[in-house]
Order: sequence, then structure tokens, then C-alpha cells
Amino acid sequence: MELYNYAFLDEQTKKEIRRKLLKAVAIPGYQVPFGSREMPVASGWGTGGLQITLAIIGVQDILKVIDQGCDDSVNACNLRNFMATSSKVETTVDTLAASIIQTRHRIPEEKMKAAQILVLQVPYPEILRWVEPSEQKTRRMHAEKDYSKMWVFLYEDIVNWGEITLSYRYPVTVNGCYIMDPSPVPRFDVPKLHQAETLFLFGAGREKRIYAVPPYTDVEPLQFEDYSFKVEDFQGQHCKLCGSTSSYLDEIYNNEATEQYYICSDTSYCQKRQKAKY
Repeated sequence: MELYNYAFLDEQTKKEIRRKLLKAVAIPGYQVPFGSREMPVASGWGTGGLQITLAIIGVQDILKVIDQGCDDSVNACNLRNFMATSSKVETTVDTLAASIIQTRHRIPEEKMKAAQILVLQVPYPEILRWVEPSEQKTRRMHAEKDYSKMWVFLYEDIVNWGEITLSYRYPVTVNGCYIMDPSPVPRFDVPKLHQAETLFLFGAGREKRIYAVPPYTDVEPLQFEDYSFKVEDFQGQHCKLCGSTSSYLDEIYNNEATEQYYICSDTSYCQKRQKAKY
């Protein structure tokens, strides 16, 4: 890796991404276009989040990479190894010990600190794509704050199913202005964005978009007065490993033992609880 620049990206690319990040932080929820580069990972592996992390990482940072809450998935392990090799930073699985956390589809269970940065990998940054295929029209809808189609979309969901059935990419209003895609995190994680101490950075490599939620920003899910926003309900269930009843749980089915049970999606959180328990 000595043949490459520090953290792989060239300095001009880092400079551009940092400038776009500053604009994204200054205008919460606004999608800032950037010149997304080719990365040495497969398309769909989180190239947008990867470029953001490589643009802001420094030798003093401690890095954590997770995929749907897990530290040991193929996606998480390969991205972690690549970033650690190219930047020589220390890595960790402890959420609270990391200064930069790159994640796909989950926000950690433990409440993060003000000094931490959470980078989210985003496949589709435009939330209005649910209702409008034209990029030109969605840009105009954001500019005019015309979100009537999204409200109709949610209303039709209630008419058809008796509730809003979106389980991920739930639309949220940021700072009372733009409607934003929180990335494919489950509804369970959406409330964690509201008035958080942490800086959230979102990167979509294929769509060439960057957006952000700064600390202490209002993030409100779209909801009707008589049909309020609800998170996933795990009432009556608990993690088989640590016993947690308040975390997001993954359903596991063992075909051999014909056994069905639940475990924490966040492996770091689950392991800490197991150590404290035993």
C-alpha cells in the first residue's frame, strides 16, 4: 500500500469530498452532488460511505465497521481490512471506543458520544423515488417543498393495509425542511437520529450524493395525527444470548433443531451484555 496515497484516495479527491461534506452539514438533509470515484470494491458494497470515511480518517482515529449490526460479515470485514491497511489506523469492535463508525443498514444500540462520527452506506439517497422516477422532478419537488405525493403514498398504504407498512427507508423531515432518506435502516433506528449528539454522514457512491444530519438536529418521521409512527415491536421476545428485550432483534430459525429464536442485531452490544452477565 506504500504505492498508494494515504487512505487510498488522492488529496484532490479528499479535498472535494470534504468541501461537499461541509455543505451537507450546513444544509441538513440536502443532497450534495460529488464526483464519486471508482473504488476497489464491488458495486453495492458501500462505495459512497467508503469514500467519506477515507476522506476524513486520520492516523489518530479508531475505526469500527459494521454490516446490519454485525462486525464479522463479509462486507464489514473486507471494508475494515481495506481501510486499516491503507490508513494504518487502529480498529475496534467496541462502539464507544471508535471515533469513526461506518455502517450498513443499522445504527448502533449504544448511545454514541459527541466526538464520534457515524458514516452510513446508502444505496438510494432519493426518498421521493418511491413516488417519482424523474430526477429532475424530484429536485424541483425538494426546492418547492412539494411533498404531497409522499403524503398520498403513505395514505394509500394505510387505506390498503390499515397502517404504514414501510419497514425501512422510512421518510423523515430534517430540521423542519427537507424530506430525507435515512438509508435502509429499520424503523427501530429512526428515532436515534433526532437530537443526537453524533454527526451522521450519508454517502451514495453510485448516485453520487452526500448528505448529513448534524448534531442536535430535529429529525421527525412523517406521520398522520391518527396514524402515528411506530417502531418494530418485539414484545414478548428476548435475545437468546444476552437476554435483551430493548434492542433490535434478528429472528433465527434452526432447521436441524426446528428451533426459532431471536438474537441482538448489534453484536458488540450483545457481547458486552453477555460479559456483564457472566
